[in-house]
Amino acid sequence: AVHPLWQSPLTIPGGTRQSPINIQWRDSVYDPFLKPLKISYDPSTCLHIWNNGYSFLVEFDDSADRSIIVGGPLENQFRLKQFHFHWGAINDWGSEHTVDSKFYPAELHLVHWNAVEYPSFEEAVMEGNGLAVIGVFLKLGARHEGLQTLVDALPAVRHK
Repeated sequence: AVHPLWQSPLTIPGGTRQSPINIQWRDSVYDPFLKPLKISYDPSTCLHIWNNGYSFLVEFDDSADRSIIVGGPLENQFRLKQFHFHWGAINDWGSEHTVDSKFYPAELHLVHWNAVEYPSFEEAVMEGNGLAVIGVFLKLGARHEGLQTLVDALPAVRHK
């Protein structure tokens, strides 16, 4: 199944490391040697919310190692730069990626960069080991207080 936004040959991204991807459970392989991913976020590093014209981003101060991830498959620690959401016009699809061709209403991306190997986020973006993005599929459900705080702030970022 192709995401509704990628319906024509001109809009379908190319490459083997390009979004969107369909995660297939049957092809998944358990790695018993994989270390746990450690997440350490300092809420005081949150700088601002801004509208980029098609979504909104929550940006963080990434000048020091105060909001980081380390472990798992990562060889270095990575700093949190920003997070953003993907969602659709209807609840049947909105996630950028799929699992066994199933869409989710929304997807959260937490974008981190390799500050050990690169002096800036802009340089890290250009490299194969420069970014680590945690993707979280979101479903409809009960009110979530943490997300509600963010939703309550969105009317203040109406314009690009």
